[in-house]
Amino acid sequence: MNTGSDEPGEVAVAADETNAERGLGSRAPKFIKARRALHLSWQVGVFIVGLAVVVAGVIMLPLPGPGWLVIFGGMAIWATEFVWAQLVLRWTKRKVTEATQRALDPRVRRRNIILTTVGLVIIAALMAVYVWKFGFAMPWNIKE
Repeated sequence: MNTGSDEPGEVAVAADETNAERGLGSRAPKFIKARRALHLSWQVGVFIVGLAVVVAGVIMLPLPGPGWLVIFGGMAIWATEFVWAQLVLRWTKRKVTEATQRALDPRVRRRNIILTTVGLVIIAALMAVYVWKFGFAMPWNIKE
């Protein structure tokens, strides 16, 4: 199985490094990569399309729409051509995976459920005091 070493984990590490190196770089077709001017114009086009998608996502952040999803879509477009975008997406995927694992931890889930319940009880108590004191009047219609 492993001809060069007695270490069993060494093959897995070498395979991971090969996959990581293979995943970085341009994914443009070979005939585009073969011509410098065509490849440069391809990169400019990918950058402009990705920028348009990212800007649309940023505009959607305060407006209705899937802003973050569109921003990450633009980053994925950039990642087809630029190593820095591929590294940012890998970092983001790693952080999302870590956050998902933390959120699924039973102790964290229990804590979040308790905090949410306490918050809802406090809000209900404040609403009950408001209704008891002012009735079902809107705040801007209250005359003191």
